[in-house]
Amino acid sequence: MKIEVVHPESASISKTAIKSKLASLFKVKEEAIAVFGMKIKFGGGRSSGFALVYDNVELRKKYDSKKMLKRDGYVPKPVRTRKQKKEIKGRQKKVRGKAKAAAVNAQKKKKR
Repeated sequence: MKIEVVHPESASISKTAIKSKLASLFKVKEEAIAVFGMKIKFGGGRSSGFALVYDNVELRKKYDSKKMLKRDGYVPKPVRTRKQKKEIKGRQKKVRGKAKAAAVNAQKKKKR
């Protein structure tokens, strides 16, 4: 649903404040609400955005996008970054056999 918030006292309003207000309106838990796409009108005092209200947290985990689930902490973030994966791949190319497993856990050489 599209939401429009009027907040004359503050320049912007937090997503957690919006979630708590929507949770009281729709009688659901705050964890079952996803707020995104907030845009502040020029001059402040009014914002608009989107909110998805689910019946419970399980339905949100099933149907909500992975990006928003990661942002709210329902899906664990990847352990290795993209650059780390590429460095491991490069180290594995240089060795053969059982040494490939050791190359994954090897530390990068430090510059002096």
